[in-house]
Amino acid sequence: MAHPPHASPGAAVAHAAESRWALMVGAIILFLVGMIVYMSLHWAAMPPVRTETIDAGTLHISGEFVETNLGSTLEPDGTVMVRVLANQYSFTPSCLLVPKDTEIRIRGTAADVVHGFSVGQSNVNLMLIPGYISNFRTKFEKTGEHMMPCHEYCGVGHAAMWARVKIVGKAEFARLAAGGRRLSCVGQ
Repeated sequence: MAHPPHASPGAAVAHAAESRWALMVGAIILFLVGMIVYMSLHWAAMPPVRTETIDAGTLHISGEFVETNLGSTLEPDGTVMVRVLANQYSFTPSCLLVPKDTEIRIRGTAADVVHGFSVGQSNVNLMLIPGYISNFRTKFEKTGEHMMPCHEYCGVGHAAMWARVKIVGKAEFARLAAGGRRLSCVGQ
């Protein structure tokens, strides 16, 4: 755009600066719209996440979350499977026993309302929703004991809803898990 001959040199400088900013903002908008289009097409082509459901009304009666199936067990591939059930206002089992330096697979659900838990000094953070099974993989690097509080408000007894996670050496865990028993550290 040409400026009238009587325009000041400052106006030309301001026009040039405004043009550069307009081009930069336009480029940013084009980039963001391009990202939206790309991600929309990418996610449309991806299969949905596998969501596992469970009947919260019958999970105490049969299936993988009956009381005798909860806790930790050593799997044939060397990993450890931990099954946890949340009820107002407790976790079952109330103390999880796991080995250090081993892949841990946590599977959990809730029987009544939304619960959640995190394990101190680790990356474990799970939401437990009635009707759905939550999965998480982790590995603990040091032995010790950590708190596992419920971090989703679940009613008047929420503040007292917590459990413990006890991490032991691999050899001790293997000795305790001999015979395929489900383990917890309740009473230890």
